[in-house]
Amino acid sequence: MTFQAPPASLGGHSLLVFLVAVATLLLVAQLLARLAERVHLPAIVGELATGVILGPSLLAHIAPGVTAWIFPRTPEQMHLLDAVGQIGILLLVGLTGTHLDVAMVRRRKATAARISLGGLLLPLALGLGVGYLLSGWLSGDVVDDRLVFAGFMGVALCVTAIPVIAKTLSDMRLLHRDVGQLTLAAGTIDDAVGWFLLSVVSMAATAGLSGGNIAKAVAYLLGFVILAVLVGRPLVRRVMRLADRSEAPGSSIVAAVVVVLVGAVITQALGMEPIFGAFVAGILVGLPKAANQAKLAALRTVVLSVLAPLFLATAGLRMDLTALVDPKVALGAVVVLFVAIVGKFAGVYAGARLSRLSRWEGLAIGAGMNSRGVVEVVVALTGLRLGVLSTATFTIVVLVAVVTSVMAPPVLRFSCARITQNEDERLRKIDHDTWSGVSVAREASSSAGEKP
Repeated sequence: MTFQAPPASLGGHSLLVFLVAVATLLLVAQLLARLAERVHLPAIVGELATGVILGPSLLAHIAPGVTAWIFPRTPEQMHLLDAVGQIGILLLVGLTGTHLDVAMVRRRKATAARISLGGLLLPLALGLGVGYLLSGWLSGDVVDDRLVFAGFMGVALCVTAIPVIAKTLSDMRLLHRDVGQLTLAAGTIDDAVGWFLLSVVSMAATAGLSGGNIAKAVAYLLGFVILAVLVGRPLVRRVMRLADRSEAPGSSIVAAVVVVLVGAVITQALGMEPIFGAFVAGILVGLPKAANQAKLAALRTVVLSVLAPLFLATAGLRMDLTALVDPKVALGAVVVLFVAIVGKFAGVYAGARLSRLSRWEGLAIGAGMNSRGVVEVVVALTGLRLGVLSTATFTIVVLVAVVTSVMAPPVLRFSCARITQNEDERLRKIDHDTWSGVSVAREASSSAGEKP
């Protein structure tokens, strides 16, 4: 019997460059995150800016040799960073799912549905219209089908970035608020529909649309949700209970990570985005009588402080904002950005007001769901890879992602300061602090001098 030699392990120069890149991204992300906090912005603003500053938008023009050595554009090196970043974003989304108050969402499911529909349909319609009208101007010669180009623009403008929302709400300590819970619930619906629409538009760009392909995509989506409820829920509860029998938190952390990754594996295998599967799996882990949330505090620390910032910084390396020096691109960016912001805010605000929420609650949820972040970057990269979006259009879509993510925190802070915290939110905050290892007594003493 002849045994095949195993592939060579990573080493030498490739390993050196990878380690330097990771260390550089983490260091700069930490410094910029602290700087953002000093000017009363959440850490995610600095973490998003890390890749933009270190990538082709800035450092590549100032010191191209340094950028080429630390972040070589070879597929192998970028794949290494992408692999680490993907693990980080999946775990971040999964941990966000554990914080979702399913009982509250169930009580207010009609509200979440109205907000989601408003934040989905209006920006989708406006995006389709703008994409169709500007297709000849912005798409160049990369695509002949105006409907396909308009479809990608519509999807790009209607999505909501659950990863960025999760990090923003966590940084601002708003996950316990009702507006935070409703934003996550409505954003999850928007993202699920958004990934489905992206699959449909991608089919149109490659193999063309057919009733069979659309029906299969819908069946996979519904089948996964049903499987999670009927099979996943009792199975995850049993797995987490077995893991929690150990006094040390290691078993619980490993079990939670495996559950989240398995959820991502299933949706990826079905042709959907792994982020959706990770979020649903996280919800199962966070259900009552499932995991001991306090044992997952160490995992939250590592994900929020190391893995998530690394992913956000890596995403910025693919952005090149220098294309905006072209007046035509700049004007197109202003139009698309205006439509994206107004469409999402107006749709979400209308859904919130129809649900009898206050204007400040509608504004807060609108700010959260207006954040497109890395999800829109994924949509843009898909369009670029399929030849539907030109470099200029890709830059415009990325600009929308960055601007909407940066503008969300100050609007959230302004509006949430005017919303009175209720008893359910206070109790939920105590639970979240306990899970994260925060001393409730210390928290209470530190806020004793604050206004209620």
